[in-house]
Amino acid sequence: MAKQFPQLEPHHHSFIAAQHMFFTASAAPTGRVNMSPRSTDMFRVLGERAVLYLDRTGSGNETAAHLRLDPRLTIMFCAVAGPPLILRLYGQGRIVHRDSAEFAEQLARQFGGEAPLGARQMVHLDIELVQSSCGYGVPLFEYQAERPQMDAWARAKGVEGIEAYWREKNQVSGDGFPTGLFEGPDAVTSG
Repeated sequence: MAKQFPQLEPHHHSFIAAQHMFFTASAAPTGRVNMSPRSTDMFRVLGERAVLYLDRTGSGNETAAHLRLDPRLTIMFCAVAGPPLILRLYGQGRIVHRDSAEFAEQLARQFGGEAPLGARQMVHLDIELVQSSCGYGVPLFEYQAERPQMDAWARAKGVEGIEAYWREKNQVSGDGFPTGLFEGPDAVTSG
């Protein structure tokens, strides 16, 4: 039932645009595999072989730490409404540092030049393989709305509070790997 494609096809673009959530999966050469759910409001398709999402503050920063050590990244979309389908994007990921020229350029081009409070970096995926599968086993759910808690939390923390949170919670992964959050856009990684 699975089908493979070398790049995103037009029907994949339509499917992605209709989704409200996606998942990222990453892993360092050792330690735990991380999978995180994310809202598609910050996801952008850059072309047939590249996608990007604006990464907002979270309880950890596992994807950034993992990509520094091993650039493998999988993004998965899963229909929970409408026709069943699972779409996985496999490839090489990298972090776009918030102080880089690329971040500013993509922010202007893809997000109208405005980052939500608490935007800590972008994650870019160069797609090597697109795979779809049936999704028949995925239950149906009804989308209600985006949760307001992320924006409320960020407003309550403010810029200084968010930076303090990043310094306390987002500099090292759960397995102790550095995330590079405060190293600047030209930091050398071993990945």
